[in-house]
Amino acid sequence: MIIKVLAVFSSLSFLYYGIVCLFSKEMVLEFKRFGVSSWQRVLTGILQVLGGIGLIFGLMLPLIGLMASIGLSALMLMGFLVRLKIKDGLIKSLPSFLYMILNIWLSMAFFQLL
Repeated sequence: MIIKVLAVFSSLSFLYYGIVCLFSKEMVLEFKRFGVSSWQRVLTGILQVLGGIGLIFGLMLPLIGLMASIGLSALMLMGFLVRLKIKDGLIKSLPSFLYMILNIWLSMAFFQLL
């Protein structure tokens, strides 16, 4: 039951932020502040949306959930490192770190379902 709740929570979060990443003018400015190119912003948004979809499908097909959660963990690790690189501080860096931990846990849970 907990895996379903956490997978849906993570999925909805990544679907939302992936869409925002793709279409929000504020995110265009934020990615410029990160020192990241426009195509990397688009790629990040697409990967977030695909990862969010993958987590939902993972509830039926654990291998897909495993791949999605590993990919999202890696994406959040990179996001966390970018935040550290630009010296954003703990408050702004913490969400990416926590989502990384959440998706690492989900990857272990999906692995056990295989």
